[in-house]
Amino acid sequence: MSRNQLTALGLAVSLAVMGAAGCATKKYVRNQTAPLVEHTDQLEGQTAENNRRIRSTDDRAQAGIRQAQGTAEAAGQSAEGANKTAGDAESAANDAVHRADSLDSVVKGLDSYKPVTDVTVTFGFDKSVLTRNDREQLDSFAARVGSARSYILEVTGGTDSTGSAQYNYELSQRRADAVVQYLAARYGIAAHRFYLIGIGKDKEVAPNTSPEGRKQNRRVTVQLLSNLATAGDIGGS
Repeated sequence: MSRNQLTALGLAVSLAVMGAAGCATKKYVRNQTAPLVEHTDQLEGQTAENNRRIRSTDDRAQAGIRQAQGTAEAAGQSAEGANKTAGDAESAANDAVHRADSLDSVVKGLDSYKPVTDVTVTFGFDKSVLTRNDREQLDSFAARVGSARSYILEVTGGTDSTGSAQYNYELSQRRADAVVQYLAARYGIAAHRFYLIGIGKDKEVAPNTSPEGRKQNRRVTVQLLSNLATAGDIGGS
């Protein structure tokens, strides 16, 4: 074998050895780095999962806090509402007691009151508004009251037989209230002078079998009562 052939052969062997070494080195690098990459991916995935869990826990905690706050606020509002209801009930009870005391004091002395004069005004069907004629009649009646002393005004509201009993009680009360408000506002008659009764359809003054009879029952009668010895002691014209 010539020198040139030996040199070529040696070069070829050297290249082969170097190629084999290069392949071995790359394979080694891949074998060493692959677990590191996989481990890094696992860490990133675990970190991301931990972050999601943390956010989920925080969201649930915030939702729980908001719910607790809402429940506390609702409870506070309920408590305030309960206190207000209790206060209103107490006020209503006190008013009822005061009215009962006042009414009781009037009723006890009613036997000593004698009728002096009265007036009756009538209303349209299902109405509780005074007409011009009603006001004129009440004006004439108020002139009799004048400067009267030691008297009360018995105001009785009534209805015809149409409708339920409860509705007619309320309607008769509204009619009596309309008369009282007119006399009190126009003539300055004090509230303690009035003795209101809403009798609904319980006490008819005429049969409800005719339009004229029903009209008479849709009325408010105001009676002037005095506990003075004689009617002549009452002032006015």
